[in-house]
Amino acid sequence: MRTLDEQSDMGQLASGRVKSFLVISYETVMTLLFSLPRYRTLNALKGRFLELSGARIGKRVVFYPGVWIAPGRNLDIGDDVTLAGGVIIGTAGVVKIGDRSLIGFRTTIISGNHTVPPNRGRIFESGFARQPVVIGNDVWVGANVIILPGRTIGDGAVVAAGSVVTKNVDPFTIVGGNPAKLIRQRT
Repeated sequence: MRTLDEQSDMGQLASGRVKSFLVISYETVMTLLFSLPRYRTLNALKGRFLELSGARIGKRVVFYPGVWIAPGRNLDIGDDVTLAGGVIIGTAGVVKIGDRSLIGFRTTIISGNHTVPPNRGRIFESGFARQPVVIGNDVWVGANVIILPGRTIGDGAVVAAGSVVTKNVDPFTIVGGNPAKLIRQRT
């Protein structure tokens, strides 16, 4: 007969296997679905899939082929948003993208990250920090941009291609570089 500790360990193992199966299944379906072209009907199907995962998806959102969004929940996309090919969105924390925003090719939006343990502790077991990313209305994020956890990009801002957003971006500004810095105000 098994002890309570052994039974508990077996239950955790089974729970871990179920979670792993569900995560891999989600990733498989998402990869197949998001490899399809950006026809209106297919974009609606992609949006519905994300909604079933817990996301809120606005009207007329365009998903180019190759977009990767995981885990799907904690995502809020406004109306008339375009996500270009190769965009990666990690929604472990909250990600909100406002209306009429353009997210350029191969942009990465990260709302969670592993924590670094003190005293040379083991990174694998150190935990995970979640911080929201908020992108305002009418924002243009260029290609190959990285947006780090906890950042806000204000309405009407432009983030130049190849930038790394490590600080908040004020509304109606143009920023660029690594780290992204103010280039000028929009006039």
